[in-house]
Amino acid sequence: MRRQLFGLAMLVFAGATLAGQPLRERPLFDGKTTNGWRGFKKPAFPEHGWVVQDGWLEHLATPKGGQGGGDIITVDTFDNFDLQFEWKVAPGANSGVKYLVSEDRKGNSAVAHEYQVIDDERHEDAKIGPQRATAALYDAIAAPANKPLKPAGEINSGRIVVNGKHVEHWLNGVKVIEYELESPALMAAKAKSKFKDEPGWGTKIRGHILLQDHGDQVAFRNIRIRELPAPAGTRQ
Repeated sequence: MRRQLFGLAMLVFAGATLAGQPLRERPLFDGKTTNGWRGFKKPAFPEHGWVVQDGWLEHLATPKGGQGGGDIITVDTFDNFDLQFEWKVAPGANSGVKYLVSEDRKGNSAVAHEYQVIDDERHEDAKIGPQRATAALYDAIAAPANKPLKPAGEINSGRIVVNGKHVEHWLNGVKVIEYELESPALMAAKAKSKFKDEPGWGTKIRGHILLQDHGDQVAFRNIRIRELPAPAGTRQ
């Protein structure tokens, strides 16, 4: 009996130790291949428009009148996570990192929450207002004017945290916005945005991560994610 109790105690201790370990971070882009990615609403990775070079996953500028490769998404879907990535845009370029992406919504363009990636100084969309500038929740929640942004051509680091219904956008190590999914404040921001008539925008879902083809040159690297446990008491 004593030996059985000792064995049971060791199992409990081991389980507690494993439970206390930090969740492992894993890469979403290995710097060499497009493994783990495919086209939005497509079974395979685009044959043109996106390339892997020098450790970057890059979208090439689409020639005038040409057709780009389209948005790309992770094969896997995520619920609660801490996503980090480095990015750089060419002068005048526009792109974005979308999350909570579902392919069940209508249309060939993903309607989802977007961490805006753009040249604030040159692109016309960014000049519409801070809600369309770098690190904003695109067209809904503005990033502050004093955010630590590096100019086009230089490397910036982004971070998106989704923990239950709490969401954060970070830029170069600084938290620039935060909001609560399904909250009255977010719904009020939605009502003033281009997403006002989009059902499901603003709700918590499990979804893909998406890199946007906006026709411009943009590159991403060191894309990595740490999946988080569901917060206690949250509805999944």
